[in-house]
Amino acid sequence: MTPKLKDVLKILDGMAPFSTAEEWDNPGLQAGFPSDEIKKILIALDPTIGALQRAGERNAQLLLTHHPLIFKGLTSINPDIYPGDVIVGAIKSGISVVAVHTNLDVARGGINDILARKIGLKDMEALLMKANASDRLDGLGRIGDLPEGMSLAAAARIVMDAVGSTGLMVMGSPDRDIQRIAILGGAGGSELSHASEKGADLYITGDIRHHEALMAQTLGLALIDAGHFNMERAAMHVFANDLRDRMKGLNLDVVVEIFEDEKAPMRYVDRKA
Repeated sequence: MTPKLKDVLKILDGMAPFSTAEEWDNPGLQAGFPSDEIKKILIALDPTIGALQRAGERNAQLLLTHHPLIFKGLTSINPDIYPGDVIVGAIKSGISVVAVHTNLDVARGGINDILARKIGLKDMEALLMKANASDRLDGLGRIGDLPEGMSLAAAARIVMDAVGSTGLMVMGSPDRDIQRIAILGGAGGSELSHASEKGADLYITGDIRHHEALMAQTLGLALIDAGHFNMERAAMHVFANDLRDRMKGLNLDVVVEIFEDEKAPMRYVDRKA
């Protein structure tokens, strides 16, 4: 059976309820028609014009992203600049755009669960518990223990493998013993005090600011900035597999693909570049 977009939205809501998103967030339908049939989904981290074009090339009816296309109310839609170019392009091409953002961050089996599993954490709990939390995993981020302690240098190598990176920003002695780790996909530098309060030896996140790193030094907390893009993209690959399995289990004829060539908007260069 081929589902409609409204059916896919219900499936996504079952996997990562939209009601659990942060108040400032805007997940869910960004552009499109709920009555449209969905035969193929392309998953990407960002709703860029490149991702939309790839969805068209792959004959996908839905571009499913982590980051929303629309965060705040728009006063105008200019097709010459982002996000107007994607909004107009999506409507013209008949490709719907849906986001699963902070609702996927906090979900069981979501971004942070995936990342925590990829680095081998056990006995996990949420890093930031929700006010009305029903259990220890009800919240944002994860904190847990490694099966065995290791050096910060060894932990960094595991993180590189987990997020598919060849380099990381690290703060702390390479020989420092690491046992308890907190992790938060995306930009989580503002939450490093919670990691320290919960006894983490190491905090892994992205987009760490200079003054946040200085604060971590005073708290005696080792840091790894694994990159906003790399962390969430690695997790979205796993989520794509989970969504594919969910569709198959429901006997729905939907192909789920990942935007393999997606690149971070910024890159490092060296003097030889």
